[in-house]
Amino acid sequence: MAKILLFDWGNTIMVDFNLPGPMFTWEKVAWVPGTEDALKALAGYTCCVATNAGESDSEAVKKGLAMVGADSYFSFIFSSWDIGFEKPDPRFFKFVVEKLRTNPANCIMIGDNYEKDIVGAKTTGMKTILFNPSDRKGPFPQADSVINGMAELPATIEKL
Repeated sequence: MAKILLFDWGNTIMVDFNLPGPMFTWEKVAWVPGTEDALKALAGYTCCVATNAGESDSEAVKKGLAMVGADSYFSFIFSSWDIGFEKPDPRFFKFVVEKLRTNPANCIMIGDNYEKDIVGAKTTGMKTILFNPSDRKGPFPQADSVINGMAELPATIEKL
């Protein structure tokens, strides 16, 4: 069973309101509904952020997470800004795995963007969960599971 959970940031953990600048500078920030409860239920896992966050390095991501109290749930933050590669580039995911001193089979990537989050993670051997709150139609062959709400996440992870 995988013990490391990698979460995309925008529209998976926190709502991306598409405002200019890093999220921690925005006047309006919010959890994606159900995410905080899901993270509380997943307390036995190592949770990490794995994000492209175009305007934010890992410290800026942490500041954004802190605005809703989400920073305490994450042991590591991986931003493409710091890494030098963006999802879905396999080098992004390989970097994360190396820094965590694990192998891809121990990781589950959870994200809302099929191409960037799911396909990229799957190419490196991770399990994947597509967060699909708008119920977009597939197929999503690289997703090990598809959820429409974060309330489904803990039970879905237990099945993988």
